[in-house]
Amino acid sequence: MQLIPHSPTEGIYPATDDYIHAMEVRGASRFLFVSGTMGLDPSGTAGATLTEQLDLIWSNIRTILDSAGLSVDNIVRLTSYLRDASYAEENAVARVAALGGRPVPTTAIVAETLVSDWLVEIEVIAAA
Repeated sequence: MQLIPHSPTEGIYPATDDYIHAMEVRGASRFLFVSGTMGLDPSGTAGATLTEQLDLIWSNIRTILDSAGLSVDNIVRLTSYLRDASYAEENAVARVAALGGRPVPTTAIVAETLVSDWLVEIEVIAAA
């Protein structure tokens, strides 16, 4: 599989170091669409802080990817749903760390989650 980032520099606003406009996927034989994943521990309890929830989310995403024989290196698209816009920076830092600095197309949306204790929810698309 070949991943080709696309971030044109003319005629559009610039991408940032942690973001690209698009990712072309060539030669993939399968895709995994991961549901919005919350910062819940195995008992279903939400982490007490945003940091704890982000740690749990990325642990949960890695577990889901591993169940399909994939890793965070296979993520080609990511959407974050934040309860509050003030969570954007910490969410971005956690994403960059989880992806080892590899930029992917990403969107952050401020939305009310189904349960008020859920501060952030992240869904990903992976390809192999």
